[in-house]
Amino acid sequence: MATVSVDEALANARRLLRSEPAAALAQVRAIIAALPVSAEAHRIAAHALRALGREEEAQQASLSAVSAAIHDPALIEAALALAENRLPDAEGALRARLKADATDVAAIRMLAEVAGRIGRYADAERLLCRALELAPGFGAARANLATVYYKQNRYAEAVEMLDAVLGEDPDNPAHANLKAAALGRIGGYDEAIALYEELTRRFPGHAKLWMSYGHMLKTVGWQEDSIAAYRHALGADPGLGELWWSLANLKTIRFDEGDRVAMETALAAADPADSGRDDDRLHLHFALGKAHDDAGEPEAAFRHYAAGNAIRADQLGYAAKETSAIVDAAIAVFTPAFFADRAGSGDPAPDPIFILGMPRAGSTLVEQILASHSAIEGTMELPDIPALALGIGREALGDGRRWVEAIAAASPEKLAEMGAAFLRRTQVQRKTGKPFYIDKLPNNWLYVPLIRLILPHAKIIDARRHPLDCCWSNFRQHYAKGQAFSYDLADMGAYYHDYVRLMAHIDAVQPGKVHRVFHEALLDDPEGEVRAMLAFLGQPYEAACMAFHTNARAVRTASSEQVRRPINRDGVGQWQPYKAWLDPLREALGPVLEAYPEIPNLFN
Repeated sequence: MATVSVDEALANARRLLRSEPAAALAQVRAIIAALPVSAEAHRIAAHALRALGREEEAQQASLSAVSAAIHDPALIEAALALAENRLPDAEGALRARLKADATDVAAIRMLAEVAGRIGRYADAERLLCRALELAPGFGAARANLATVYYKQNRYAEAVEMLDAVLGEDPDNPAHANLKAAALGRIGGYDEAIALYEELTRRFPGHAKLWMSYGHMLKTVGWQEDSIAAYRHALGADPGLGELWWSLANLKTIRFDEGDRVAMETALAAADPADSGRDDDRLHLHFALGKAHDDAGEPEAAFRHYAAGNAIRADQLGYAAKETSAIVDAAIAVFTPAFFADRAGSGDPAPDPIFILGMPRAGSTLVEQILASHSAIEGTMELPDIPALALGIGREALGDGRRWVEAIAAASPEKLAEMGAAFLRRTQVQRKTGKPFYIDKLPNNWLYVPLIRLILPHAKIIDARRHPLDCCWSNFRQHYAKGQAFSYDLADMGAYYHDYVRLMAHIDAVQPGKVHRVFHEALLDDPEGEVRAMLAFLGQPYEAACMAFHTNARAVRTASSEQVRRPINRDGVGQWQPYKAWLDPLREALGPVLEAYPEIPNLFN
């Protein structure tokens, strides 16, 4: 069939669709018989079959259109734009295609990929669900949707979707790897480790798989096995900076001279002009900082820490004024009268215990102590409170950062709904049947007013540490994600200052609702502080809390190995060798540093 004849036949089939779908179907089937790679013919067939009520056949026709799309010039151009990261070009081409045919599932999936790449995960999810509605057997869309769920911290849904994907494609290592990662986020450690063991047997030279395996082994406390996995990965790729940082981040090993030479060699090979190697370079700088720190060489250590932080700060573009603006808004809105007007709102469940404050302030130690109590379950740093806050900001005002305004306008029903949503979303983390469970996300300090409104019977513990010890510990820590404030000394001081400012406001407007634990006091009088925490939580003292380091529960934070040791003072005063370089931090902390542990008047 000549090209012009195909074009004419397709045009005629499109006309027939409106009134004679059976005739349109016959027309395009003739085209498909002559030209099986005509994606448009398969799409018209899907339309005709739906009009005839033959949905199952229509879905199969949509899948055939996807297969044929590799020959479609418009979609080839869109795919090329995606491959070259020309996202506006790809989006324009795909929207034009979908304007002409809103049921083109290949174009829908590709547009979802555009949305996902720029962080519009809700849009990506909506598009992928539509693609699967039209073509339930579209495996690529199902796999993409699993990734979108994972990116939105909806790990249980990701696992469920990946089970379906792997049912159809059981040998796909990328899907198995994502499932293992998602299982690790919901406490499915045994299954995750089994998956990694299988994957590393199949791909013994895949460094990143071995690294992920090492991360999971570290989480469950198998440190020697974790180190062995990292070392195996280094044998495959000694230039992978994240591997060196993973070893450093254990906090319990010291690099030898051979390690230092290997890291310096890898850093020299990671060309600064190649932005694609930025992650390797920053990880190597942080690891070398640790190596020089352990060797008692503060000047070299600081040089590497500063270099690694500068790369990451440039990547993230943190704006301290945005955090300050949210704190300003929260202090202005959440007054005693505001809380009094909403007394009785929220979900009444008392189950959650929030441990919050600055990262690296001892919150993991507090969690490990409390999770050793017979009535309290430790989970991990849960993303759900920030997700709920940003979600209502986007829903009500189109901007997650405006969540304070959105909460100010929320009805009592909405507050109760959000509290129930938190309980529902975090249920997957509860494994033991204990009546209380911990959310240890430090950054929840910014959302304490929200917690008080949506979960008024939840308990809140503020873990606080000396500003210089805490902030220096953050500056030498590279986080897998988040904590964008921590890569610049002045930004970090401002963040700590804002944290103290908001918590002081909460103390004033909701007295007695937050229990504060100073890290130094916990080191000086562990039993007294533990008894005080348990009294605040309404729980009897149990000696097991003092043997927290024998608790074999999984720990997913940077302090995972440290809390498997008895209480010690190793982290006290670690900033002192670096005091010559900390003036930007001191200046940003201002009176908060001078007054510690007291709280200065920050409202004049």
